[in-house]
Amino acid sequence: MRQSNDFLERPAPVPPGDGGRGVLQGAFGLLEAVDRAGEARLTQLATQSGLPKSTTYRLLEQLVELGAVQRSGTGYRMGPEMFRLGQEWQPHPGLRAAADEPVRRLAAATGTTVGISVLCNGETLVVLWAPGGDRALPPPRRGTPLPWFTAAGKVLVAGAHPALPLDPLPAAWRREAELIRDRGVAFDREQVTAGVCCVAVPLYSTGGVPVASLCVLTDPAHHLEQLADAVRVAGRAISAGLRGQ
Repeated sequence: MRQSNDFLERPAPVPPGDGGRGVLQGAFGLLEAVDRAGEARLTQLATQSGLPKSTTYRLLEQLVELGAVQRSGTGYRMGPEMFRLGQEWQPHPGLRAAADEPVRRLAAATGTTVGISVLCNGETLVVLWAPGGDRALPPPRRGTPLPWFTAAGKVLVAGAHPALPLDPLPAAWRREAELIRDRGVAFDREQVTAGVCCVAVPLYSTGGVPVASLCVLTDPAHHLEQLADAVRVAGRAISAGLRGQ
């Protein structure tokens, strides 16, 4: 079984002087530093990105021209072009189109917050949220990395290639992964955040490895097993859409 390409490993950094690849890695490292800081001045960004100050300034000015970064007084922050491009990203072609209607129906029927997640760098990355009403739990900010052992992450790890960068896995994980594969659903009963429970199912395209997961957030008062039936139905609809059915 091949490994899902949703599980990305960062390449080793290459000095900016080592050709085009080094320049690109330097620019992406700088963008990550801007994102972490929210807003920062040149010296701070050079320190955080590990680039010489002159290189940092040159790259920042190029990124400003492209709209990826914008000036803010004497500092820099993320630009509107990065926001626009980020809004268009999806972990699998056609996922947004296939998930839109089933996600909205699920949120309306259950009154829960519904999300789509992928695995990235050993964490659960939320790429889409749909609120389920005034009483639904507020969703985390889209793009917020969460531990892999959320329900949304566990259902992906259980169905992915065994050689994942998550070692050491808990001793009980093998048995839990078997149960998740057998039942087609994973649960999180306040394991990550107090007062927050989660039910998740895998989403499949044409391969045998899940490309994303569908999850709902709710409070401990909900009967998770009953909620899982509705999540499975929505998950099957999305997977059918991904396969063009």
